[in-house]
Amino acid sequence: MTRVAAIDCGTNSIRLLVADIDPATGDVTDLDRRMTIVRLGQGVDRTGRLAPEALERTFAACHEYAAVIKEYGAERLRFVATSASRDAENRDDFVRGVMDILGVEPEVISGDQEAEFSFTGATKELKGGGSGEYLVVDIGGGSTEFVVGAAHARAARSVDIGCVRLTERHVRSDPPSEAEVAAIRADVEAALDLAEETVPLREAETLVGLAGSVTTVAAIALGLPAYDSAAIHRSRISYEQVAEVTARLLSATHDERSAIPVMHPGRVDVIVSGALVLLAVMDRIGAPEVVVSEHDILDGIALSLV
Repeated sequence: MTRVAAIDCGTNSIRLLVADIDPATGDVTDLDRRMTIVRLGQGVDRTGRLAPEALERTFAACHEYAAVIKEYGAERLRFVATSASRDAENRDDFVRGVMDILGVEPEVISGDQEAEFSFTGATKELKGGGSGEYLVVDIGGGSTEFVVGAAHARAARSVDIGCVRLTERHVRSDPPSEAEVAAIRADVEAALDLAEETVPLREAETLVGLAGSVTTVAAIALGLPAYDSAAIHRSRISYEQVAEVTARLLSATHDERSAIPVMHPGRVDVIVSGALVLLAVMDRIGAPEVVVSEHDILDGIALSLV
């Protein structure tokens, strides 16, 4: 077994996985999996720069993760940074800070690389459970990745629609106004048109949804009294359930969304946009359901270390 640590730093959250991996089989045994909402992408869509307070929050989480990695004695560490740090003019400040704390340089990967990691992490344990291809949709804070493939990804595209980016761009009311919702939907439809130029979204047999917007919608649909990864992972949520949850979120105020038992405090303000992306994808491809995965880019990063 090889003990590895993988860090995924996105627009909204930073996550850590420490795991033992069998190099022969690729089996992953989680030792520690955690997530912190740091909102690294705060204001990036508007200013093009990482805000000082966002960097401060992210570096604080890095200090916490460094202690965890040391405690478990991970042999290898890989730190991957995605949409917000791709877009920022001052990403060198971010890179230096991470290196000082963790001793590794964060890899600011392309959207296509992000998509490949997401596909690998999400589908590894699903393969063999059915025939045909998967469409993996990873709804992040700054971007959404679309990947189609079976044993391997054959087509991928990253587009700049994410729950943080869309919320910051369009939402000023609580709950969002009809005009604001229409503006979000227009951005999403345009991005789906762009994705379909290179990814055959409608050819896949199974839709697999990743990341916090999807898992939160699933948790609400399942009526869970608290967030439960085991109950959410590999659950199948129907189109009707996704539409019902989205409608509920659209009509709820910030305080009402905060009161939903499964809602993470750092997701309250952006969940509406995330749910709208998921519903639009299902509408576009006519998907009757989405298979929800708690395994995603983080698992793909970990597997890349062996």
